[in-house]
Amino acid sequence: MKKQFTNRTAAGRLLATQLMEYADAPNVLVLGLPRGGVPVAYEIAATLKAPLDIWLARKLGVPGNKELAMGAIGWGESRVLNQGLIDSLQISDSAIAQAIAREKGELARRDRLYRGSRPQPNVRDCTIILVDDGIATGSTLSVAIASLRSRDPAAIIVAAPVIPPSAREQLLAGVDKVVSLIEPDPFHFLGFWYDDFSATSDAEVCDLLARSPHSLFSQTRISLK
Repeated sequence: MKKQFTNRTAAGRLLATQLMEYADAPNVLVLGLPRGGVPVAYEIAATLKAPLDIWLARKLGVPGNKELAMGAIGWGESRVLNQGLIDSLQISDSAIAQAIAREKGELARRDRLYRGSRPQPNVRDCTIILVDDGIATGSTLSVAIASLRSRDPAAIIVAAPVIPPSAREQLLAGVDKVVSLIEPDPFHFLGFWYDDFSATSDAEVCDLLARSPHSLFSQTRISLK
């Protein structure tokens, strides 16, 4: 069966065509959500000739089913919990605390690996294009948005190749614009829409950040004001 997107690279190139109003614009910063969002963000940043960086957030998986999100955490104390799901599955406070501690450790590991000694991007007064390879529930994006909002960007645009209509409505409550290529209903699952949805590795993320001609990772920290 022919899928909607060949792979993340192809999806990123297509998605970039929907964002051309931001090409060569001042104070635009493209942020990819590792890992799968970075190949998509790389293509968008290359097309728009915009700086590329990452923004970290982690899904909190349900005990015994890590793919089912009961919430997410981001930098600092940013977190979102799906209290309805937690209550329905009777997930204990200790299980939630263990998941948070585990994912905080993974956030720290990824930050060290991807960023090294480089500081977090300065997003104040910038137009942020926050990119993922697709959105299912929106919980991880929601916590990323919350942590970005606390740093006073001028605007946040969420961009993903595939977003279900329900997630779009949820995200629009917290951002300035949501850009997608398809909004399927029923959604099925994210990998359903890709021919190749193999996992993006840490090495691929590091390589893309290093290769991007506009990456902040190959520069000293710059002011985008």
